Amino acid sequence: MIFYESGGITVRKLEMKDQKHLVTWLNDPLVLTYYEGRDRPHDLEMIIENFYKNDEEEKRCLIEYNQEPIGYIQFYLIDEETCKEFGYSDRNEMIYGTDQFIGETKYWNQGIGKQLMKSMIKYLTHELGADRILMDPQTWNLRAITCYERCGFKKIMKLENYEMHEGELRDCWLMEYSKEDIDPFGTRCNYEEIYN
Repeated sequence: MIFYESGGITVRKLEMKDQKHLVTWLNDPLVLTYYEGRDRPHDLEMIIENFYKNDEEEKRCLIEYNQEPIGYIQFYLIDEETCKEFGYSDRNEMIYGTDQFIGETKYWNQGIGKQLMKSMIKYLTHELGADRILMDPQTWNLRAITCYERCGFKKIMKLENYEMHEGELRDCWLMEYSKEDIDPFGTRCNYEEIYN
């Protein structure tokens, strides 16, 4: 099942045949530096447990670029308890979360991550009706944070000792994209101008 295609990027449902890509990517120390941690290489059993267990709420996807598998992305509605924890009290809002990585490192630093995030924002807001999108990168991951900020995400809250990574609890930034945000020039963002 294809969720969307945009400018050479295809985001489709993760299939059993994709296990081999996940095993390769999550055994690459460079990828693990940013996703999961170098102390957590994944064998096939871990891949099945972490990426293929039945979870109706979480959409787990493979990212293809020009028909070549290059990474992984998942998106999901944020549950009510987490919304409260982060200070979101409007129950009428649809708030999505997303996590992703590009596993083929030859595609790093080419603007593909930015293109992916912009296309995912468009899909979540236009197709699924998201009012807000949340992510929680670790505070030291400046490359990812810069990419997200360039796509319209803003740092909302520092989450101290939030995520275990390579044997220690790390701080994360709660970052938010909102359809209602004001751009840096003081005018309301025109989604169609930005993403078309």
